[in-house]
Amino acid sequence: MNNSMIRSGLLALCSLLCLSSFAQDAAKSQYDAHVLFNPLLNYQPGNEYRTGGGAPGPKYWQNRADYKINVSLDESAGTLAGDIEITYKNNSPSDLEFLWLQLDQNAFSDTSRGGKTTPITGGRFGNMGFEGGNKITSVTVQQGKNKAQVAQYVVNDTRMQVRLADPLKANGDVIKINLGYSFKIPKYGSDRMGMLDTKNGIIYEIAQWYPRMCVYDDIEGWNTLPYLGAGEFYLDYGDIEYAITVPWDHIVVGSGELLNPNDVLTKEQRNRLDRAAKSDTTVMIRTAEEVTSAESRPKQSGTLTWRFRCQQTRDVAWATSKAFVWDAARMNLPSGKTALAQSAYPAEDGGAKGWGRSTEYVKASIEFYSNYVYEYSYPVATNVAGIVGGMEYPGIVFCGHDSREASLWGVTDHEFGHNWFPMIVGSNERKYAWMDEGFNTFINFLSTDAFNNGEYKNRPMDMQRTAPALYPASDDAIMNIPDVVSARALGIEAYYKPAIGLKMLREQVLGKERFDYAFRQYVKRWAFKHPTPYDFFRTMEDVGGEDLAWFWKGWFFENYKLDQGVKDVIYIEQDAQKGALITIENLDRWAMPAVVELEDVTGKKTRMEFPVEIWQRGGSWTFKADTQQPLRSVRLDPDNVLPDMNPANNTWKPMRYSAPMAN
Repeated sequence: MNNSMIRSGLLALCSLLCLSSFAQDAAKSQYDAHVLFNPLLNYQPGNEYRTGGGAPGPKYWQNRADYKINVSLDESAGTLAGDIEITYKNNSPSDLEFLWLQLDQNAFSDTSRGGKTTPITGGRFGNMGFEGGNKITSVTVQQGKNKAQVAQYVVNDTRMQVRLADPLKANGDVIKINLGYSFKIPKYGSDRMGMLDTKNGIIYEIAQWYPRMCVYDDIEGWNTLPYLGAGEFYLDYGDIEYAITVPWDHIVVGSGELLNPNDVLTKEQRNRLDRAAKSDTTVMIRTAEEVTSAESRPKQSGTLTWRFRCQQTRDVAWATSKAFVWDAARMNLPSGKTALAQSAYPAEDGGAKGWGRSTEYVKASIEFYSNYVYEYSYPVATNVAGIVGGMEYPGIVFCGHDSREASLWGVTDHEFGHNWFPMIVGSNERKYAWMDEGFNTFINFLSTDAFNNGEYKNRPMDMQRTAPALYPASDDAIMNIPDVVSARALGIEAYYKPAIGLKMLREQVLGKERFDYAFRQYVKRWAFKHPTPYDFFRTMEDVGGEDLAWFWKGWFFENYKLDQGVKDVIYIEQDAQKGALITIENLDRWAMPAVVELEDVTGKKTRMEFPVEIWQRGGSWTFKADTQQPLRSVRLDPDNVLPDMNPANNTWKPMRYSAPMAN
């Protein structure tokens, strides 16, 4: 029999097997290739702003917001008050007749939308029982050579609309907005900011602390979703200079570079900082013993004003306390540049098992991501111990003061991972939490495995066991606004599930080399810009060289589950030496490439790999295996790397017959 006849015979037998399988399993299979491999999912035309390949187009634009801020802390009243000048540039092709600003402090009130949508059980993002919010004392605008004029404005919850007498012209017109404001500092502001009482004083972690411009973009114009708590932020880039006036005995740390160290630090502290900038090991700037010493401050009464500047940034935050222990070390960046890693924490939380290793963790985290993703872009990286469990801002993060060892590494590494997503890659967190939390959780997998020769290395993931946890009862999909996702499911849908998706895309679909190159290209293309989910999807397809619509549809847009199984094994002419026809199935709505491991009776193992395209014409696939001995088992996904919801059908073993008993 020639080869063509063998192939014809095998094809006929495969057809019979497929028909038989379909007849038996039509009732239980939920798989539909036409739905999963819909060619129109990611098939919108590109334009001059965003290309079909996922890159910014030749006429891509975004507006710019620069800030100059001056505020003072009143410890006795628990308030912050000051003024701000915003220089806003309209690079869009549209004239703007009004501007929208964010007043996030207005969420911290029972009367806010955030307060009114807080369940009676409270929660991480609840702010009941606190009457906070911004008090706006003045708003003026200056356009062109005109004198500043009192502005007409309307405040609605966490947004303020400034209505202009003359439109802000398209393609580069600039306006200056000046505001006076104050607010009462919340004790615990949605785990984003707050105050911690320590034995040596209060630690203030201050964020969402000044009126900020809403983003006007080419996708939907003004982005004005209210701040409810779970959804984070979407902000334009610019340069921010800010001055913080605090009591004389405080230490202040903040986003960016300290501009006036001679005014606010002792000579010894400046010398120690110089040593830290040249040291790969941690140098103490202010020791635990010095915290209660007035000599650790350059003056012993009144106030001090600390001045900072952060460039090409979307936000700034800061912390202040008289209780801070302070240490620092050098970070080495791929270009040869250096930056400073530092930590500020109360003395009681220091030590080798606590915050005494924080700066080591900061340094390791940022050096890893600078090499894997994109070089760190700020001069300083500061970790602050306080009441906030974990929150990120450009160049500074807030982590729980009671974190220790692996948990302190984990929260530090996670929050600093956010300096890439969304601080450098400026996605819309208010709508797409997974584009920062999920991406960040994914890179955390890699950095944790690499840290200190695997000190806190992750255990290998058994995705078959993990699979049920990826589908919480709420059935929320990843592509949901975070304020829509069930509070219990947010950790899965925003953090873990998208991270697992990227891990599978890297390891089971594209391969590490293709994925890493495409992922870096995405970051390079959209650094300090505003990508959408489609820009990410298109970049990964364009650079990775695959149509991945089926992957995005099942994992991100829907909650499709995976259930693959081994249906049948038939030896050709009932002779194992002539080979076996093996039928595998895809029974639920999602699909993935298949790895099949054959083990024969001698113990020899052979693996066969199949691309996802075997499922394009249906949920059953039969292939020929060149066996030499009878098979002991056939197993799908032998390394348990796929989230298969029903691993019980992943393995085929031959039926064993007992010899009949004699009469």
